[in-house]
Amino acid sequence: MKTVEALEGVIVKELPAFSDHRGGLVETFRIDDLPEFVRPVMSYVSFTRPGRYRGPHEHHVRYEVFAFPGPGDALVTLWDNREWSPTRNGKMVIAAGASKPRLVVIPPGIVHVVENDSAEDLLLVNYPTTLYKGWGRDKEFTDEVRYEHDESPFWKDYAEDLKGRHRHED
Repeated sequence: MKTVEALEGVIVKELPAFSDHRGGLVETFRIDDLPEFVRPVMSYVSFTRPGRYRGPHEHHVRYEVFAFPGPGDALVTLWDNREWSPTRNGKMVIAAGASKPRLVVIPPGIVHVVENDSAEDLLLVNYPTTLYKGWGRDKEFTDEVRYEHDESPFWKDYAEDLKGRHRHED
């Protein structure tokens, strides 16, 4: 897949970071930083161990609003899987985390994988636009399509990228 500078609808913003003698602060989310059609409804925090990854997968309805304030540094690989998109089949790789605090907005139809590219746990804060398992967590449908198998073109492409880098074994 062809690597491109940007994918249609993907937003990457630097997160404002402040520090003084007491410590530091990173703004991870502001409603006025997002387009009006991207409205988060929940949040969660995930930690990914060094050399591990989450994905690749995509959502049909949900926007993912990922904040990477640190600790840890990530490589976020994105593939445009939307038939109508002018950047269809394009691939984008974003560095984010403690070294580059960033917000990454991932639209539906963008396949994505988050890899911890550092020696410490990676913190990711997500502000998605749909509730996991629906209202009251009583629905089985999660709007997620996983591509974590050898037949997946996204997995094959990612596995090529992993050559020479760490990889978890489950």
